Amino acid sequence: MFRHTALFRWTTDTTADQIATVTATLRALPAAIPELVRYHCGPDLGLSEGNFDYAVVADLASEADYVTYRDHPAHVAALAEQVRPHLAERAAVQYELVES
Repeated sequence: MFRHTALFRWTTDTTADQIATVTATLRALPAAIPELVRYHCGPDLGLSEGNFDYAVVADLASEADYVTYRDHPAHVAALAEQVRPHLAERAAVQYELVES
């Protein structure tokens, strides 16, 4: 199993309605991208100072499935049209899930 985690920090002028639109757009991706095994996203709850504003966690069966997700037209469009216009900062990591 393979996991992609992305964290976003929004620009200061990003509104709650815009974040809601980002969320709705991202939550529609599993219906368009069958390679997504599990997919979660949402705004930070504000429990700790210094956190990023938003998180996306995508679980996929393999690195190849991640590349399919990364390059899928629905994902590319979601990033270009909804995420990047509001993005001040992004951090991401992809890693293998190993049972411990």
